[in-house]
Amino acid sequence: MNDPSLHSLKIYSQCVAELLDRPTIRHSTVSVWSDSPYTGIAEGEVFFLHGFRLRMREELDFDEGIITSYGYEVYLGEERLYWYDDFPHPDNPILAATIPHHKHVPPDIKRHRLPAQEISFTRCNLRQLIQEIETLIEQTMTS
Repeated sequence: MNDPSLHSLKIYSQCVAELLDRPTIRHSTVSVWSDSPYTGIAEGEVFFLHGFRLRMREELDFDEGIITSYGYEVYLGEERLYWYDDFPHPDNPILAATIPHHKHVPPDIKRHRLPAQEISFTRCNLRQLIQEIETLIEQTMTS
């Protein structure tokens, strides 16, 4: 079942605003807008404590209740730590279970890809992305 927040610009905007209202986030430039009666875009950056940053872009279809395209990049300062994208790699058997969702990680970040079960076209991914970055923040604070 699709996430109810993906069915309207108003509800999705409220969901994003609520998710970005947390003590681990310093500020955000993420905005959600409609480019037609049935579609929208969510785009911007989220600046976390300790220099972590999420850059995101989503294309949304509110009529179908889905994310049609996305890109999420996570940085520490200017260093890109990893990213998620939805470009399919059907010849890579490691990614078969989550096609097209995958995560690029070091080493060889451009070609080293892992399945991304936590990312979906049918639910708000921002919640998972924030939780993942908050885990990195906790690890930074305890090391």
